[in-house]
Amino acid sequence: MPDVPVTPEDVRRAAEAIKRRVHRTPTFRSSSLGEGRWLKAELFQRTGSFKPRGVLNKLGSLASEERARGVIGVSAGNHAQALAWGAREEGLDALVVMWEGASSAKRDAALGYGATVDLEASGPVDAFDRLEELQRETGRVYVPPFDDPLVIAGQGTVGLEILADVPRVDTVVVGTGGGGLVSGIAAACVPAGVRVVAVEPEGANALQLGLAAGEPVHMTPETVADGLAAPFAGRLAIEICSALGVDVVIVSEDEIAEGMRFLYERAKLAAEPAGAAAAAAILAGKVTGECLVAVVSGGNVSAEIASAILARR
Repeated sequence: MPDVPVTPEDVRRAAEAIKRRVHRTPTFRSSSLGEGRWLKAELFQRTGSFKPRGVLNKLGSLASEERARGVIGVSAGNHAQALAWGAREEGLDALVVMWEGASSAKRDAALGYGATVDLEASGPVDAFDRLEELQRETGRVYVPPFDDPLVIAGQGTVGLEILADVPRVDTVVVGTGGGGLVSGIAAACVPAGVRVVAVEPEGANALQLGLAAGEPVHMTPETVADGLAAPFAGRLAIEICSALGVDVVIVSEDEIAEGMRFLYERAKLAAEPAGAAAAAAILAGKVTGECLVAVVSGGNVSAEIASAILARR
């Protein structure tokens, strides 16, 4: 195997560091999705997505001086919630940068966990500029949403659980934004002989663009799957996914909506659009294999958006 910035051993160390602090989410068969099809229900994780895994692994590495300065992050919502929750668990002060039009449910959740939320940015691209400004002003420690080896290793613990629960797995399918989850799962699973496929919305294909260019490519994402609306894929994620041969498939907005309806009606999983992307790719016949596991993360969607998608046909 090629040398990569995050190894299976890094992921195993992360699993040890966060054990008993995150949920061991279930993986179950889905005959409705097809023969040899499984769903990893990571939407049952604390705060409703995989994000606390990486957050806790990162926060656990901070020195006492760093902890005293407080932490800062940037997110459409799922990382914001996870950082707010993780900081509360660790007794740290947290500031999260979101933006105008970000999910009010995710914003309110971050506030509920005790974080301060900054909404000065007009969109995801501006949010990273706002993050740098606030970091300079406050001296807080940045906890990245995806482009950090400790965060990636923490997210990769999802892959370890899949390997344990479905020993016959040959393909893991992962909805992808900035690339932290898919690169972590790849680091854990590809050395075990398992193919990993990243699924991106057609209007938010930052990883596909980054892999083609060999470096992060900035874009303005447009998709109902706000949890996948990263303005670029992380440099580490691009390096890992390139080295480990991660494939990328693209799904349309209609396919994401169909995936969300399928999960709600047939699997009884109330996933957000981002959480439905992997299942959507399988439903659309864009990923094949003898034994597929689709990661379903997260489950944070407003009633208004959910009802509008579920009502459409």
